[in-house]
This record gives sequence, C-alpha cells and structure tokens, in this order.
Amino acid sequence: MRLRNITGSKEFIAKNRFVIHDIDKHKGTFGRDIFGNDNPIRTEIGMGKGQFLYTLAKMNPQINYIGIEKYSSVLLRAIQKQEEKELLNLRFIRMDAEYICDVFDEGEIDRIYLNFSDPWPKDRHAKRRLPSEAFLARYKHILKEKGIVEFKTDNRTLFDFALESIDENDWIILASTFDLHKNEEMMKENVMTEYEEKFSSIGNPICKYVLQKK
Repeated sequence: MRLRNITGSKEFIAKNRFVIHDIDKHKGTFGRDIFGNDNPIRTEIGMGKGQFLYTLAKMNPQINYIGIEKYSSVLLRAIQKQEEKELLNLRFIRMDAEYICDVFDEGEIDRIYLNFSDPWPKDRHAKRRLPSEAFLARYKHILKEKGIVEFKTDNRTLFDFALESIDENDWIILASTFDLHKNEEMMKENVMTEYEEKFSSIGNPICKYVLQKK
C-alpha cells in the first residue's frame, strides 16, 4: 500500500531542487531548461519510491529521466534517494498524469514507463487506468515518432484490459509476455521495481508489453 500522508511532505517538495516547479513554463523545452541539453527524455508515470527510475538514470547518463508521481509522501521517498547521491539526469514532477498533455509538448518524450499501476478495478473507473485507451491517446501525443511505451504488472486482469485497449492503427506491439521472468529475450535489459521484486519473489508472474508509436 502506498504511503499518502507524511507531515510536511508537500512543503518539502514545494521547495526541493530536484522537483521541477512551474511546469507549465517548460513545455517543449524541458531538455534545455531543466537538463541543459538536448538528450532524449524518458518518463515513468506513477514512479512510486523511485528505485526503477534511479537505476535507469544511473545506468544511462546520456538520457534524461523525469519521474511523475501524484502522492507527496511517495515522491518524498524518491527525492531522499536522489539526495543521497545526486544524478544530474534525473528530476521529478508532482502531478496527476491526466494532465501530461498540458505539461509536455507534442513529440517531446522518447519513452514512457508504466510499472505496477493502480488497477482501478471498478468498471466505472476504467478511464483512470494508466494503460487505458484514453491514456494511450495522451501518450501518443507527447511521444516522438516511433516512441515507446513499456508496461509491467502482476495483475493479469489489468494486463488483459491493457492489451484490449491497444488500437492497432496507432501502435505496434514490439513484445508482449504473460511471464516476463521466463522470457529470456525480454529479461536481457529488465530493471526491477520494488513491486516486481516483491511479487516475483512470491511466485507471481509479471506481465509486460512494449508498444511503439506508429
């Protein structure tokens, strides 16, 4: 369960130098404004405590990473990890993913990661699911040509829903599996998240797809 209420977390985030503030001012210029370069920008939506993105940023200094998280108390944990050893290519935004098209310009993002997203199990909440058709339309807008979406979950029902949400006119499925850790090819560059470590350790199969924007 995600932490949601740590006293002072919102105030801490509002002043922290690793958090991107005034996000509406950087649309189309995040690379130059925030990172001082034109390197590709990749983002994880619903980044949790940041282990996955921190690992990627450390492995790939030539790529810029922006973590998006709407819960202050969870984002606080990611910031603390960044403060232990600052990575120049990693920054964070506190926001609801619903508004990503207001924040990022068309074609500004190179790759999007969705890891163990909230399944929103009730039918009336389907549009809130991050791999839904509604969100895929948002991702298509901000992704560059041939941009990538990677989605991982241990929730088979959510994964089935995600597969059904893919419009083949908009996306190419580059890879897909119902058991990632038994797929040798897809595991070659796999970076584990906190939830992935937890669920795979108790035998839960991890599902994953990789989509490419047409």
